[in-house]
Amino acid sequence: MEVVKVENVTRTFKIGNIETQALRDVSMTIENGEFTTLVGPSGSGKTTLLQLIGCLDQPTSGRIYINGKDVSRLNRNQRADVRRGTIGFVFQFFALIPTLTAYENIEMPLLLVGMNGVERHKRVTHLLESVEMTERAHHRPDQLSGGQQQRVAVARALATEPSLILADEPTANLDTPNGAQVMDIMTRLNQETGVTFVFATHDPRVIKYARRVITLRDGRIIENNVAQKVGAGV
Repeated sequence: MEVVKVENVTRTFKIGNIETQALRDVSMTIENGEFTTLVGPSGSGKTTLLQLIGCLDQPTSGRIYINGKDVSRLNRNQRADVRRGTIGFVFQFFALIPTLTAYENIEMPLLLVGMNGVERHKRVTHLLESVEMTERAHHRPDQLSGGQQQRVAVARALATEPSLILADEPTANLDTPNGAQVMDIMTRLNQETGVTFVFATHDPRVIKYARRVITLRDGRIIENNVAQKVGAGV
């Protein structure tokens, strides 16, 4: 089943009288359970494409479908509803709430969707175990290493059981051992839960883990290849 379908998408940004095409007639699909990486140099369009898939932006032309639903022309509130129910995000800079503990950061999306206290506790406890952070549950972000913060961010992204996780440069601020641990955990969660992961990165350490690599250049997809093998080690 297709989780993501992109049809002839163009995204143009206009500053004053100058127009820049970040994406040019891009088409692609991502199937349920994939572990896919969008790669390319700075300015290639990979982050723009990730933002469009994540309903953080709208295409200038073309269509984007998430789980069969056309999200291309939804208004801001409608896009927020799609994100809340379908998509989890992992960001380069972790984006944790600094005054909340690891437990509370993971719990926050569950509060927003109205899950009751017993179910919230069960879900957060399970997620902390999944990302190997049980012993740090009551630590705030400033008491955690970068790798630990990113693991909390991964758990938070999975909290509402989305069908799609989007990660933008998830290891960019991590050293090699912490980057490897985060990628190992996400690979395992993909295999155990079947949730679809899509990364935007230029980091060869992350690309090694991908089962499909989609390469962009100058706003166009120039390669769309199934990887020869899943990488082992970042």
